[in-house]
Amino acid sequence: MSLKPRTLLPAGSQAPNFSLRDGPDSYASLSDYADSVVVLLFYTADFHPVCIRQLVVFNEALPEFHRLGAQVLGVSQDAIWSHIAFSNHFNMHFPLLSDYHPRGKVASAYGVPVTDGESARAAFIIDTNQQIIWSHLSPPGIALAPGLPLTALEKLLR
Repeated sequence: MSLKPRTLLPAGSQAPNFSLRDGPDSYASLSDYADSVVVLLFYTADFHPVCIRQLVVFNEALPEFHRLGAQVLGVSQDAIWSHIAFSNHFNMHFPLLSDYHPRGKVASAYGVPVTDGESARAAFIIDTNQQIIWSHLSPPGIALAPGLPLTALEKLLR
């Protein structure tokens, strides 16, 4: 599987709003978090070994993000039922949103590479004006560590 080269939306861009399933009968939108800085994590798939490591570590670092006034949202193209199973299995404490239908529409809007129903691992920090203030694309096979967005948040919030 090769990912098509794309350019992430850079800092200073308006973050595209979205409405994605966060439960069987519920949706979450970026605008729902307008009072918070949002760390938006795109990841390949629930139960993918690299993504498991990444999301579990972000879950452990969640108190640090909250201390800085940020909410974390995970997004993949898995169906909501997969997200529920993943979240329950790993005791996740941040929402996992389903970019399932149409597949990868939100990832593509952010410039995240998408191939064969999976997106690359990428992260964005979005301020309360829905402006992107930081973005990062992880190399294939490499989990994003929470230290990168935490350091960016600390610098940006000084």
